[in-house]
Amino acid sequence: MARGGPRTPTNPAPVSGPGQLSQRTDGGPGKQPLGTPTGMPYGEGGALTQLQKSAPMAASPGGATPAPAGGTGPAGPPANVTPFGASTQQPGTPVTAGAALGPGPGPEALGIPNAPSADMKALVNYLPVLEMMANMPGASSASRNLVRQLKGMA
Repeated sequence: MARGGPRTPTNPAPVSGPGQLSQRTDGGPGKQPLGTPTGMPYGEGGALTQLQKSAPMAASPGGATPAPAGGTGPAGPPANVTPFGASTQQPGTPVTAGAALGPGPGPEALGIPNAPSADMKALVNYLPVLEMMANMPGASSASRNLVRQLKGMA
């Protein structure tokens, strides 16, 4: 009988945590099935299967997981989503509305300021001092927001 080399216990598992952190050490009631994707380059599918065998995952406690709320599932898409092939709900609005090119209103319609004012540009020079003040205990959220806005400009 040869001795030496790594000895990794398989069943039971080596150690369990104390108290509430304790887990089964006998391998548990079940494992998730291996999933091997298709269409991979030669040899990678086998390598992926081998990786899954070396670190099996425990079976999920409730079986199949339900679809997330509001998503597409057996009940279909949520009611407030317009289907892809549906006709427009805003017939007088061009698709380029809000873009810098094409017909319709430009980016100014979105309410996003284009260029910072001269005062804001001047405040960028004081950013280190303003940042220190915004990080002090009791600083207002307005001062922190000003620092964020200045950092976005710099």
